[in-house]
Amino acid sequence: MLKVGLTGGIGAGKSEVSRLLVECGAVLIDADRIAREVVAPGTPGLAAVVEAFGEEVLAADGSLDRPKLGSIVFADAAKLATLNAIVHPLVGARSRELEEAAAEDAVVVHDVPLLTENGLAPLYDVVIVVDASPETQLDRLVRLRGMTEEDARARMAAQATREQRREIADVVIDNDVPLEHLERRVKDVWAELQRRSQVSRRSPQE
Repeated sequence: MLKVGLTGGIGAGKSEVSRLLVECGAVLIDADRIAREVVAPGTPGLAAVVEAFGEEVLAADGSLDRPKLGSIVFADAAKLATLNAIVHPLVGARSRELEEAAAEDAVVVHDVPLLTENGLAPLYDVVIVVDASPETQLDRLVRLRGMTEEDARARMAAQATREQRREIADVVIDNDVPLEHLERRVKDVWAELQRRSQVSRRSPQE
């Protein structure tokens, strides 16, 4: 099994790259999706979030009001750290379960938005960073996700810098390009991941 960490700043297009890797044959473990699952109604995770932040972070139907919670934590580093301390261990445990269920020869891609921030690079055989300019990120967040420019800038500022992400990268995928260029680049990266996977299976570590 080849364990790949995939990360990138908000709005860099990481989700598109993960989709393309799945089309190539990767097994995807999406930390964001798991993060939503572990705070679903009725879970211990949601109970812990409500205990930490109050019932005002709940929507009328009892689910987590993610935009409301986001507006609280992304403006306050201490509150963001509190939320991460609740959610990250739950996400990590579920991610390990899914990884263990994958086939021995699988290329398992962990889509982890905060891989750089949390020092997780050593957990993976290969780290892929999806890179885009801050201008591109801001445009996508405002134009495609409907964020205000202030909110988008706050979320970008709460993450690692572009330089910090690139420092831990084994592979950088430039996503300041048209989709057809991105598709070609991802196919090239997939071929390299398959090569590395075959090498690691032939030469198991002691």
